[in-house]
Amino acid sequence: QVQLVESGGGLVQAGGSLKLSCSATVRMFSSYIMAWFRQAPVNVREFVAGITWNGASTSYQDSVMGRFTITRDNVKNTVTLEMDGLKPEDTAMYYCAAVFGVGREPPRLPDQYNHWGQGTQVTVSS
Repeated sequence: QVQLVESGGGLVQAGGSLKLSCSATVRMFSSYIMAWFRQAPVNVREFVAGITWNGASTSYQDSVMGRFTITRDNVKNTVTLEMDGLKPEDTAMYYCAAVFGVGREPPRLPDQYNHWGQGTQVTVSS
């Protein structure tokens, strides 16, 4: 049983920052790849950032590279997405996702994750 709960979304002006958190209730959290996806209205759900089971490797969508940072705490069972330099096009519902996977790089397709949170809304005004 895996439960993921996101928090930290909100309304921010362009250029501002937000920090999203995902709290996981799961045994062996450290064995899961964790990722953030986002979905804007009428858009498909897209990969934002991912982090391997031990935090040694991260990957990002090109449009957020250098602005967003994903980290994890395997003691607190949390994964965080720090977002700086936010743009109106970053407006979306942000989802935390998990898949069991030691030794793998984070997949980038939603279908490759089998655990999802309910999402937290991020709105960036221009």
